[in-house]
Amino acid sequence: MGNETEVLLPDIGDFADVEVIEVLVAEGDRVSAEDSLITLESDKATMEIPSPHSGVVGAVKVAVGDKISTGDPLLSIQVEAGEAAPAEAQEPPPAPEETAPSVPAPSPAPSESLEAPAAENGSVDSERLPGEKPAAPPPVPSLPTDVVAGRKAHASPGVRRFARELGVDLLQVSGSGPKGRVTKDDVQNFVKKSLSGGALAPREPGPLELPSGPVVDFARFGEVEHRPLGRIRKLSGTHLHRSWLTIPHVTQFDEADITDLEAFRKDQQEQTGQQDVRLTLFPFLLKGCAAALTEFPDFNTSLAPD
Repeated sequence: MGNETEVLLPDIGDFADVEVIEVLVAEGDRVSAEDSLITLESDKATMEIPSPHSGVVGAVKVAVGDKISTGDPLLSIQVEAGEAAPAEAQEPPPAPEETAPSVPAPSPAPSESLEAPAAENGSVDSERLPGEKPAAPPPVPSLPTDVVAGRKAHASPGVRRFARELGVDLLQVSGSGPKGRVTKDDVQNFVKKSLSGGALAPREPGPLELPSGPVVDFARFGEVEHRPLGRIRKLSGTHLHRSWLTIPHVTQFDEADITDLEAFRKDQQEQTGQQDVRLTLFPFLLKGCAAALTEFPDFNTSLAPD
C-alpha cells in the first residue's frame, strides 16, 4: 500500500481566485504523473494543472466554478509503491534507433506500437530469438507543430511531449478522451497507422489562413545570422498572426519638417547636374532607413520557414 498525498495548487504566478472551468478526474480514477487534473481560466489564459504523482485519485476537493489560489488543496492521491517515479522515466528515449522501454499496462509500450507493422512481414515480437535486438522502426514523418492559426490541440502536457518526441502533429490526431482530448493511446495508434501505410489526414487550414510565402535565399544579399526565437516570441507569434488577419488595418500619416533637408538638396542640384545626376528626395529617405535598420536590427529580420 502507498501513502495518501494531498495535491495542492502549485505556483501559477500573479493570479489569485482563479476559476475552475473543468475537473478532468473523479474519485477512483488512476492517473500518471503529469496527467491533467483540472483546468483553470484566468483573465489572460487557460491552464491545465498536471498531477505531480502517479496513483489513484482519492477525494476531489474542487468543483467547476470554484475560485482557488496558489496552495489551495485540489484532491488527494493514493501514491502506490513504484508509481512515484518522474514521468520522464516512463517516456521512451528520444533516439529512434534505440528500442523504447515497455510501459506498464494498460497502455501499450511505444516500442510495441512502432514495431507492430513488422507483423505484416510474418514476424511478431514472440518469434524473436532471446537477446535478439529488433530492427529499428522507420522514422515517423516530420510534421508541423500542434499549434497553428490560433488553434491548439486538446491534450495534456505529458501527451504533448510524447507527441513531440515521436514527431506527431496533434492537430491530425483524433482524440478519444473526454471532450475530444487526445490521449497517449491515440498518438500511438496514429503512429502505427502511418507506419503501416495509412494515409495521413491533411490538416484543415484555419479561418482566413494565408498560404505560405516563398522561401527567400537571404544569403545572396550578404551575410546572414541565424538566432533562435525566445519563448515569448514563439507564443506571441500565433496571436499576432491572428490579429493581422482579423483586425481591420488603417494607414498612419505623420508630418516631418524637412525644410533644412530640402534646402540642402537644392544647393546640391548645381553640382549634381554637372554629373548628369538628378538629386531627388529618395536617396535621403534610403539613407534614413539604413541608419534606422542599423540602430534597430530586429526590423531587418525575417522568420525562417521552420
